[in-house]
Amino acid sequence: MKHNLTAKIAIAGGGLMGRLLAWRLSRQDLEITLFEAGSLAVPAGACWAAAGMISPLSELVHSEQKIYQLGLRSLALWEPWAAELEALVGRPVSFRRAGSIVVAHGRDRAELPMFVRELQSKLPSDSAADVRPLDRAQLQKLEPALESFETGIFLRDEGDIDNRRLLPVLLESLRQQRVTLREHTAVTCERNTIVTEDAQYHFDCVIDCRGLGAKDAINGLRGVRGEVLVVQTNEVQLQRPVRLLHPRYQLYAVPRSDGSTVIGATEIESEDLSPISVRSTMELSSALYSLHPAFAEARIVESRVNCRPATMDNLPTVHCEPGLVRLNGLYRHGYLLAPALAEQVEKIIAQQLSEVA
Repeated sequence: MKHNLTAKIAIAGGGLMGRLLAWRLSRQDLEITLFEAGSLAVPAGACWAAAGMISPLSELVHSEQKIYQLGLRSLALWEPWAAELEALVGRPVSFRRAGSIVVAHGRDRAELPMFVRELQSKLPSDSAADVRPLDRAQLQKLEPALESFETGIFLRDEGDIDNRRLLPVLLESLRQQRVTLREHTAVTCERNTIVTEDAQYHFDCVIDCRGLGAKDAINGLRGVRGEVLVVQTNEVQLQRPVRLLHPRYQLYAVPRSDGSTVIGATEIESEDLSPISVRSTMELSSALYSLHPAFAEARIVESRVNCRPATMDNLPTVHCEPGLVRLNGLYRHGYLLAPALAEQVEKIIAQQLSEVA
């Protein structure tokens, strides 16, 4: 939809959600200004630390149907959006839709049928084929590196995206689309108004997606700490994301095209951003070693800590009023939900602009 060129939209928050919205809205002849409290080149939020999994099936076991439905819509959007961004900027974002695999060690093997039962109890009947039990031969064919496991589960309709490639590509697309970028500028958001330390700016609409920066505006918003390691080895080549079930946690291992693997599992009710703990490092490393012994010689090349913004029910919130949209609470589902939520906000903005035209 085309709009009057004088329509001005402010977006507060330069993480994944803010960048996606700025890119999508800039394609509609709107004048977009993106405000970010920190650096746009190296984001400090959860979007930079995440593993980039797009896993509606895996998350449904512990989440609401709303997360699953939004995740399916995001999967449908990521593929064309990734292709459009790659064509615009000329660099890959490494979107992959190869499914994911769930495994468990012999002593924890009972976790697998429990996982399947819980998942199938929540899935629509026409989606049962997306959950496929694997015997040893089938597992080895799909993922040869998992040679020590007897059985597994293949979740066909899942994907992932390399956030460390996507976010810079999104930033470059904003420059190409002539989006005004205001980094190192903390703001508060009001109807039609962005307030900085020394000025106020008027816009036709303000979109607030500041994550934890919006705690003053969203009741109950909290941070949930997550810890991630990145390891490098040439000895193990996973083909797709792998989840390891355990009675206390679920480890995920997400392979990247550069040979690295992103691993994580921790979820701590804390807004502490201090470096990763020794305990978490040991648990993540030992769980990774149990996937394949060759991971013992992998090099830890990076540790990441982030706090995900979450509401009290761990569901995203979209609050609308004339001249202001607040979008927050994506929790651990940022890459799973962002395109579907961006699509919703696009429609809200179109409606608001048509009402004041």
